[in-house]
Amino acid sequence: MGKKKEEKMNQDKLDNKTYEKELEKLQIELVKLQEWVKKEGKKIAVIFEGRDAAGKGGMIKRITGPLNHRICRVVALGVPTEKEKTQWYLQRYVQHLPSAGEIVLFDRSWYNRAGVERVMGFCTSDQYNEFLRICPGFEETLIRSGLILFKYWLDITPEEQEERFQERIENPMKQWKISPMDKYARTKWYDYTKAKDDMFKFTDKKISPWYVVDANDKKRARLNCISHLLDHIPYEEVPKDKIKLPSLQKKKNYKRPRVLDKTFVPEKY
Repeated sequence: MGKKKEEKMNQDKLDNKTYEKELEKLQIELVKLQEWVKKEGKKIAVIFEGRDAAGKGGMIKRITGPLNHRICRVVALGVPTEKEKTQWYLQRYVQHLPSAGEIVLFDRSWYNRAGVERVMGFCTSDQYNEFLRICPGFEETLIRSGLILFKYWLDITPEEQEERFQERIENPMKQWKISPMDKYARTKWYDYTKAKDDMFKFTDKKISPWYVVDANDKKRARLNCISHLLDHIPYEEVPKDKIKLPSLQKKKNYKRPRVLDKTFVPEKY
């Protein structure tokens, strides 16, 4: 990347101070959304799809950060087991859908079949075509049963992906994020592009549309996506009584064990 181009990209990216300020505002609203979901018994499922290093994990972390993990949970399924391979394809995902009063964030989803499995040859053409046939009806059934469904595609350029991969390679805490599959996927960039376009053609429906997020700037992407999510759910702030702490229990005639009888963690810091 040329020096001038790199400088321009850095200038375009959102500064940390503005980002943290806006993120805090949105996270406060996410807490209000959570309380509304709990009180009203709503069911929300949010799907995050996109290429490797598009920022799905970081997006999800900013959403779940201030929330109660008993109400908002993340589903990130691994490779299907031998038993799951014999099941109806959507069966392993149905069991993870939210119940009343829950929010579920899918870090990749049933759309694996139209993306990774399609490009890498992990499914047959018949399995792929059957998925495209049943998926719109499956999602419509979920929505008509009361599920609030959002589908986000995080979009990045090949140049941005390469830059993020290089950052992961150089960072010991992020190297685990790069798998052999991720590296191989780079050689099939345009196969993935076609797969994504075909997927949108069949599954971008009025009742369950795809929303594309420009994710080349992680900070802007997070703010734009969370803001969009909040804007499209008619939640209301749930009234709460003012919190008042009760008085501390009075000391009783109880003798505690000696400090020497306990094993403490060494204070290295």
